[in-house]
Amino acid sequence: MYYLGEMQSTATNIFSAYASVAASMMLFRSIANDIVPEPIKTFFYSTFGHFFKHLFGRFFSKISNKITIVVDEQSGMTRNQIYDAAEIYLRTKINPNTERLKVNKSQKQKNISLSMAKEEEVIDCFQDFELKWQFVLIEPDRERGGYQPEKKYFELTFEKSHKDIVVNEYLPFILAKAKEIKDEERAVKLYTRDCPYDSGDDEGGNGAGTWGCINLDHPVTFDKLAMDPKLKKSIIEDLDRFVRRKDYYKKVGKAWKRGYLLYGPPGTGKSSLIAAMANYLRFDVYDLELTSLYSNQELRRILLCTNNRSILVIEDIDCSSQMHNRDAEPESDEPSSTKLTLSGLLNFIDGLWSTCGDERIVIFTTNHKEKLDPALLRPGRMDMHIHMGYCTIEGFDVLAYNYLGINDHPRLFPEIKGLIKEVEITPAELAEYLMRNEDAELALEGVLDLLKQKKEEKCVVQEAKNESNDDSKVEKNEVVESEEKEKKSKFGKLVSTLTRRSKSKRD
Repeated sequence: MYYLGEMQSTATNIFSAYASVAASMMLFRSIANDIVPEPIKTFFYSTFGHFFKHLFGRFFSKISNKITIVVDEQSGMTRNQIYDAAEIYLRTKINPNTERLKVNKSQKQKNISLSMAKEEEVIDCFQDFELKWQFVLIEPDRERGGYQPEKKYFELTFEKSHKDIVVNEYLPFILAKAKEIKDEERAVKLYTRDCPYDSGDDEGGNGAGTWGCINLDHPVTFDKLAMDPKLKKSIIEDLDRFVRRKDYYKKVGKAWKRGYLLYGPPGTGKSSLIAAMANYLRFDVYDLELTSLYSNQELRRILLCTNNRSILVIEDIDCSSQMHNRDAEPESDEPSSTKLTLSGLLNFIDGLWSTCGDERIVIFTTNHKEKLDPALLRPGRMDMHIHMGYCTIEGFDVLAYNYLGINDHPRLFPEIKGLIKEVEITPAELAEYLMRNEDAELALEGVLDLLKQKKEEKCVVQEAKNESNDDSKVEKNEVVESEEKEKKSKFGKLVSTLTRRSKSKRD
């Protein structure tokens, strides 16, 4: 009983002391709020607030089953990738009841985004357990003078038993998820050399004055392309296979890049296919004109200023005389670095310089594949050759739905499709006539007239060709007859001569 009474007395003393301290603190806070100026309170809280928070936090953490991970904005001299990923990921987890939010939109983003404000919390769930995120912002003391950057970090709190899952699974999940969100929100850029319209969104890899860019707001997608469905499917599968095989390329010792050659007549959709590929992969596009370059050194310099996850496009490569044949490269006393050659381009596509970037696609376009040097076309440089031909029936179905919103027309569709099989017409030509009238029937009648006209022109050309062939046959027959007559004449003269000689000998 003695010990019990002593314990009760001790507990009473502790409680009395706690009540006295609590009352004193409440009185002190009331006096401070009424008397202490606001600048002094701000200084005190910014200087000592987090100190006391962490001091008592450490004390209570010893008796708690919770652990807190601090995710700083900076990691040494560089930004912390986990912080950036968490900032993007948590935008999708904000509670509708949150009282304070930050709003922002960068030039890369298509839409306005919301993010956590100071001291706000977000609860996330992963594998059936909860995690609490809190955004902390320590503002610098402006009155001290000098440069004092603000400090930002996230506090991630969860049960200690889940530490391995959080480190090995949850944080990598956030990194991957943030990359997906960023790719979806990011505007695709179109880069060109010395572009006068620069969005100012230079990521540091484009060089000073080497590339300028604008947003690529091309609306085309694979669904809207007027091309053979099987070919379209094979292209999509090839792109998907390429982007997911980073480890495979490293395993086999190849640079992580892919080459495509688009060839076919003008107006068959080569540029539209490039835009669809860029929109599908969310890759930036670099449009390079070889005719504007003068040396291999200049080519190397501007290609080294391109970013990863990009598409390098060299259109109408057959129009550059240097790209036709390496054997035709003129001999000169000038070093190769002072002139642009096919060898210089090939070295960057699959030579040592090709390893200076990852996840890149190179696309060449040409109207005349036969004019290109075979060395440019081999696998490893141009891995997939895509023939962009004239419009097919399947392509017309896509165009009719895109421009007119119809899938069939009982009277006009059969005749139009029959003529498409007989004549050569590009998707661009058909699209132009489909746009001329908002009324579907009138637009289709215009297309039908165009196809009939092309068929007549084809017949005229064929007749002229046949007549030319007939004339050639007549001329050939006349030549043969003339040669036979000449041979007969010579033979007759020879017989006559021999007869006279034989007669003179008998006499």
